[in-house]
Amino acid sequence: MKYYLAIDIGASSGRHLLAHMENGKIRYEEIHRFANGMKEEEGHKVWDLDELFSEILNGMKKCMTLGKIPVSMGIDTWGVDYVLLDQKGERVGRSYAYRDSRTEGMDEEVYRIIPENKLYERTGIQKAIFNTIYQLMAAKQQEPEKLEKADALLMLPDYFHFLLTGVKKQEYTNATTSGLVDPETKEWDLELIKELGFPERLFGPLSTPCTEVGNLRPEIREQVGFDCKVVLPATHDTGSAVMSVPSTEENVLYISSGTWSLFGCEAEKANCTEAARSANFTNEGGYEYRYRFLKNIMGLWMIQSVKKELEAGWDYTDRTGKEDFSFANLCDLARSEKISSIVDANSEVFLAPDSMIEAVQKECARTGQQVPVTPWEIARVIYRSLAECYGKAAEELESITGMHFDAINIVGGGSNAEYLNLLTAERTGKTVYAGPSEATAIGNIGAQLIADGEYASLKEFRQCVYDSFGVKEIRG
Repeated sequence: MKYYLAIDIGASSGRHLLAHMENGKIRYEEIHRFANGMKEEEGHKVWDLDELFSEILNGMKKCMTLGKIPVSMGIDTWGVDYVLLDQKGERVGRSYAYRDSRTEGMDEEVYRIIPENKLYERTGIQKAIFNTIYQLMAAKQQEPEKLEKADALLMLPDYFHFLLTGVKKQEYTNATTSGLVDPETKEWDLELIKELGFPERLFGPLSTPCTEVGNLRPEIREQVGFDCKVVLPATHDTGSAVMSVPSTEENVLYISSGTWSLFGCEAEKANCTEAARSANFTNEGGYEYRYRFLKNIMGLWMIQSVKKELEAGWDYTDRTGKEDFSFANLCDLARSEKISSIVDANSEVFLAPDSMIEAVQKECARTGQQVPVTPWEIARVIYRSLAECYGKAAEELESITGMHFDAINIVGGGSNAEYLNLLTAERTGKTVYAGPSEATAIGNIGAQLIADGEYASLKEFRQCVYDSFGVKEIRG
């Protein structure tokens, strides 16, 4: 039996999923999970890459323990963050985390060279102060000696693949999150890079998902007990998640639903219009150069924050004893409430409030609406507010692209929120297909399966995802 190992690393945790084919369906098991998080180092937020790589190897060793040796493996992570390497392949300086404050004011430094609207016309990437373009401007201004010493730049999954194989490859989907890739050529915009004063030598040819990186280095083989191929997935986690959208339609509308909700469609060409920029849509690269034309919307962060507060003992009136504050129970009981208040879930007041509960209550009071009191009322306000954001995003997207969609595919952890899925179907008037929940890891596996010849196309793989994971259909 052939096994395929997907390593999916997020900002707070990572996991190893080991998959195989069984009667034409994908089957997987989680064999290792580990914590991740930003560290504080001399006033900066950084990643502990040595610890992360140690956990990558620990999970690989479990394959040997189980007697299930993968024929291939691949790693995906979040975007924008990178590593600088010198000519010997050693790290130069820290690996800064995207939430580090060093990028403050770097947008204005970039716009002195190229105005914001012209930058969007050129790259199609929405402004986020943590994008690689601003991080590199910070490096240029604050640590020029390190940038000068560097011989290569690798996004984090590329760096981990390099540690495994000794081969440096820069993967396309993650590279597009940098704000430095030309959507026409699908390669680094070297003219822009030169204008910004970044060393051109850092940027080499881009490789696409399904590309073989190489086999494990001898010392890695010795540590984990086996050898296998390393194959590039869509190394940006959303890119992998979108690969597993279970639809065989040529154009799909999707929500990659987790802490954040990535709401978008696939497009053949990047949309770099002023209308797209004004609506804050971005054009990230996807499998087979399909553009992920999407908008970043507040996702389950709000309900996750409320759940933590409730479990920590937040007090409220009409308490009936020890309550179940699981996501499933919050979702179910919210459905039976009657409160009709709605807040703007994308408002900055919900990004990092001291109390999410109080933030929701204050916003309802400020807008003259009924203030939620019980956990279930608060949950109902949040779920209805998220559905309203999805509805508006759908209207914007269809207006900007001129396309119409009859269905929305919701993948990721949020696909399990049945009440939210129903509200989304009702608000948009579209059929919702919910699942799979492990979309990113499954998409990672999909790239390996296609590379191994198990599937001839993305369309075939997506049909298998639909058949394998019991996708639910919800109509409003």
